Amino acid sequence: MSALTEKVARLYAEGLARPPLELWPDPRIAGITTFKPAAVLMAITDRAEAPGPGLLMIHRPETMRAHPGQIAFPGGRTDPGENAIAAALREAEEELGIPAEQVRVIGTTDLYRTGSGYEITPVIAVIPADLPLVPSPDEVADWFEVPLDHALDPARHEVEVLAMGGGRRFVRVDWDGRRIWGITAALLARLAYRMDWVGAA
Repeated sequence: MSALTEKVARLYAEGLARPPLELWPDPRIAGITTFKPAAVLMAITDRAEAPGPGLLMIHRPETMRAHPGQIAFPGGRTDPGENAIAAALREAEEELGIPAEQVRVIGTTDLYRTGSGYEITPVIAVIPADLPLVPSPDEVADWFEVPLDHALDPARHEVEVLAMGGGRRFVRVDWDGRRIWGITAALLARLAYRMDWVGAA
């Protein structure tokens, strides 16, 4: 086990003792009785040299029917008979060509319910740096890494208010000209809270 994997596993275990981070739920959730299970892979690259470890993210094509043009984690709906970890690994392999055997799963974290009726399980994992990724053009327009020191720094998490939708608040994280917001940024905020990466020794 690498030093980074040991650190992530330790911070993950310590973070499980904290109560969930309360954000601002989508008001549409109140009208949903059954949620569809989904999972995302929050893959941390095991990179020792600068800029250090990063979180792997994808940019959805503008042509997609659901969430076109948005920044997301690899992931999707859980198939019948799958658990969250199996779904996240399958989706990461389908979308980016990440072999499941190259993924060191650390564990799952807080469920996140969306106004579109999904219940997302984030799966935290560590992957080797510089894997030769093969993105699926139907699902991935681009992929990139956000340095973990940036992504999990609460000082980088801005709060915005939607002019429409009753003034609902949401988290936004900017990096390298990219705007990460909505569900993806909320998952980042929750992971930053659980792991306390910036405050950790």
